[in-house]
Amino acid sequence: MYSKVTRSEEYKHHLLDFIKHEYGIESIGIEPAKRGLYGETWKLITATVAYFLKVVYAPEHKPFYERSLPVVQHLCDHGIDFAGRIIKTQSNKLHTQFDGATIAVFDWIEGENEQTETTKIREYNLLAKVYTVPVNNIVISSEDFTSKDADAFSERWSKLEDKLVLSLLENNHTKIEHRAKRLNVFSEICRNDTSGFVITHGDAGGNFVVSGEIDFIVDWDTAKFAPPERVAWFCVHWDWAMAGFRDALKANEISYKLRNERFAYYCYWFFFYYLNAFLDARSEVGTVEEYINGWMADNVKWADGISPT
Repeated sequence: MYSKVTRSEEYKHHLLDFIKHEYGIESIGIEPAKRGLYGETWKLITATVAYFLKVVYAPEHKPFYERSLPVVQHLCDHGIDFAGRIIKTQSNKLHTQFDGATIAVFDWIEGENEQTETTKIREYNLLAKVYTVPVNNIVISSEDFTSKDADAFSERWSKLEDKLVLSLLENNHTKIEHRAKRLNVFSEICRNDTSGFVITHGDAGGNFVVSGEIDFIVDWDTAKFAPPERVAWFCVHWDWAMAGFRDALKANEISYKLRNERFAYYCYWFFFYYLNAFLDARSEVGTVEEYINGWMADNVKWADGISPT
């Protein structure tokens, strides 16, 4: 899902003038870049190199975007060269404001997102390197193991008027209620324990870019100080993936024992997180139904088998 906003030539002209003034970058062209789940993304073209520009207008997303940039800079400062280098403004800032939006400029990375068994192991190896980076004094959200996303969904459900969506949700009422109860259980178990927390991405698989012989993990907007399970939960039901994840931790001398209760929490939490995202985007009914009974089914099935005691 990418921004579908159509911008006039006048808008693009003003944007390029602004970039020249703020960054000293003389652009000869700009074109849409199909990357990211929100915001407007552009490829800035100069006579010699290209840059990536992300423009975020949505007030609910701007704070996350702005807070993520110091995290990326912190990673780069600690030798992480695959997180996407930020180009600072001429006044040495990580971001600036344009037309009411927050914008930041990065090096352009030529490549595409790939998700295979091979790239998953490479992704885990890169993430383990990130886990060795100390937090120090950077401002970053910390995991609180909340169950609020299930509560937010219940409130949204009570206000829905679309009869087709309401019918779909009612047909899956038992499943949804069960998952909400399980989320609350594991939320209580995991809460108030911050041991083993590291800098995590949030959706590394969806932002793993293969660029020739080099791999990158970009878009750190949902970076959080959290346990490693926040990343590995998606593959928890695959033995080969868990073996690869443990090997990556060991290779980077990270002595952390993965916990099933945390895996279970994230399986249920992400179910409601993405369900809310689908409703926010007003996805077609078929897409929502495929989500409830589709790609996360194996994760939830695995989590259902974990005893809370």
